[in-house]
Amino acid sequence: MSKTVLIADDDRAIRMVLSQALAERGHLVKTAANAATLWQWVKGGEGDVIITDVMMPDGDGLDLVPRIKAERPDIPIIVMSAQNTILTAIKATERGAFEYLPKPFDLGALTAAVDRALTRPRNDSVATPAPSAVKEDKLPIIGRSAAMQEIYRVVARLVGTDMTALIHGESGTGKELVARALHDFGRRRDRPFVAVNMAAIPRELIESELFGHEKGAFTGAIQRGIGKFEAASGGTLFLDEIGDMPLEAQTRLLRVLQSGEFTPVGGRTPIRADVRIVAATHRDLRQLIQQGRFREDLYYRLNVVPITLPPLRDRVEDIPDLARHFLEQIAAEGLPLKALDPEAQTLLKRHRWPGNVRELENLMRRIAVLYSEPAIDARIVSEQLKAQEQAANVGTRASDETLGQSVERHLRAYFDAHEGALPARGLYDRILHEVERPLLAISMEATRGNQIRAADLLGLNRNTLRKKLKELELQPTRGGR
Repeated sequence: MSKTVLIADDDRAIRMVLSQALAERGHLVKTAANAATLWQWVKGGEGDVIITDVMMPDGDGLDLVPRIKAERPDIPIIVMSAQNTILTAIKATERGAFEYLPKPFDLGALTAAVDRALTRPRNDSVATPAPSAVKEDKLPIIGRSAAMQEIYRVVARLVGTDMTALIHGESGTGKELVARALHDFGRRRDRPFVAVNMAAIPRELIESELFGHEKGAFTGAIQRGIGKFEAASGGTLFLDEIGDMPLEAQTRLLRVLQSGEFTPVGGRTPIRADVRIVAATHRDLRQLIQQGRFREDLYYRLNVVPITLPPLRDRVEDIPDLARHFLEQIAAEGLPLKALDPEAQTLLKRHRWPGNVRELENLMRRIAVLYSEPAIDARIVSEQLKAQEQAANVGTRASDETLGQSVERHLRAYFDAHEGALPARGLYDRILHEVERPLLAISMEATRGNQIRAADLLGLNRNTLRKKLKELELQPTRGGR
């Protein structure tokens, strides 16, 4: 039995192509060049599925979607747009569209969307959308490339749910931006967004950071500490670099995801975990699973909806927009506004961008500070790319970092991960505990478990060493050297 497809688009060529393709599939097709005609057809009860453009001469197709859903809740609407931004995708889904497709569209993808719309259960209508949270003046993610369109469609479908998502992508691709978009346009947007970087927290402190601790739970815990799960209550908890989480902490996180509650370190009373989990990693978790470094059951708990971000080298057509965005940001911070000339844009597109979008942002900031010219030409870009490459080569040769420098680097990363907030109290004793364990373990290994030699090496009394080994649950390795 043939179905009727209503098409509204002010581009005559698009109407002709769609009409021919859908007619060949046995559908009746009616086309219009404006929103008013489409609305009259809808009110008259015509059509089984609608395909509409966003920008039309007499109005915005997105504004028409809620009116159509109110009049005809069961009719599926496929929205097309040449704007190709994440906000367009979110608005289309939020207002009740069955599907969103960017222009230029793939004809096969569009006909497949029509087939899905016509074969879906008739009671599968979209709920009345909540008031829009979309701000027109700010794009959370920049890029109109084909590589980004599928990301936008997935994000648009996810924002109205509490489903767990796992974002994968190279460093600098914008994983936290996607996590923030899921939160800022979702149902939890009025509650906290809490980000925690697993790679920046010493392994001994991860459980306390995530789940909090009770007073007296360990040395230095002079009062109760609130963890990230509790701080994010009602909102979103973003677990960045989840591949760096120690196995023991993975086990506890899995229990929280399974039971929906957690217990602070040293506590007995469970607390309900009212958070949406979004995780991210640049690592291959499947490989870590094979190596025994990541729990397979936790992987499946986190990987409910996978989102893979493309590296910048796979979306080079977005580079001019991204660079312009960063230069405008820099100008808003007080520096003169600069612009890239065409040759400079071409040169940027040829670069491989190992640091991805973050590398591009840093380059634009450096150029804005170092050069007074209002127009950025190819010479300027070439100079800075060469200087950047030379600095990177020097960095890879510098392997003489001292222990103090290494500790300082880790501590700074740890503080930075709190984004202006302070870690839980008792940090001094927790950090000393973190350093003490490997120091004693390696010393005992070096002396083959000989406590007298290890105590002498460390400059400790033997009884003190024995007490510390017991506290740290370190088993000495027996044998002579």
